[in-house]
Amino acid sequence: MGTVPYNSLGQDEAGGIVALLRMSNTRSLSILEQAGFIDELRNVQNLSVAEIAELLSRSKGWVSMRAGLIGEMSQTIRSKLFAGAFPVYAYMYTLRRFMRMNGVAKAEVERFVVALSGKRLSVRDIEQLAHGYFRGPESFREQIQSGHVAAALRRVRQVPEDARGCNAFERGLLRDLEIAGKYMQRVMGKAQDRRPLTRVFHAQANLLCAGILSRASAFFQCVRRLHDRTGQA
Repeated sequence: MGTVPYNSLGQDEAGGIVALLRMSNTRSLSILEQAGFIDELRNVQNLSVAEIAELLSRSKGWVSMRAGLIGEMSQTIRSKLFAGAFPVYAYMYTLRRFMRMNGVAKAEVERFVVALSGKRLSVRDIEQLAHGYFRGPESFREQIQSGHVAAALRRVRQVPEDARGCNAFERGLLRDLEIAGKYMQRVMGKAQDRRPLTRVFHAQANLLCAGILSRASAFFQCVRRLHDRTGQA
């Protein structure tokens, strides 16, 4: 072809991106595509969140959410999402929740995304696997990492989705176990952070750690017995 038709959306790159995003109010642009363009406006064109919000006639919260979506991704996760190998919805509403609420490390999320990319799993399947991967035993994580995704999925599907068949005591114990697992994960993640810490923190953390360590042996012995009992059911 000697000539190629085109449509100019602006006098410069920033103007063109803004025009495209404004058009996406009525035309289809995925939230990931919007986030990618906003990231370009912030980090390449050096526009602030307030400036972008004003240009798009959107709220600062709308812009910040999309800017944060790209900012927290590793390059590996970003490439998997943009390639369509991993569902964007599953990342946004399942994995980000684990990162915010359960303190799961970004590197662990990346390993999970890579292991499941290209498997054509539903969002529901990924959510079930995520609960087992981030809250379950090391053997479950190894099963997924080694590529035995179908076996891992069969394993989590054997677990009822809720505890309505349990009595009040059982529901309470299940809730306590879930909380214990969640906070163990959070403490492990934060304890490995190498940022400088104050003397006041050192003094209080040392006392709390001593109290936990004094009960660690009895606690894990009790959990092992419960694990053995429930495994025989």
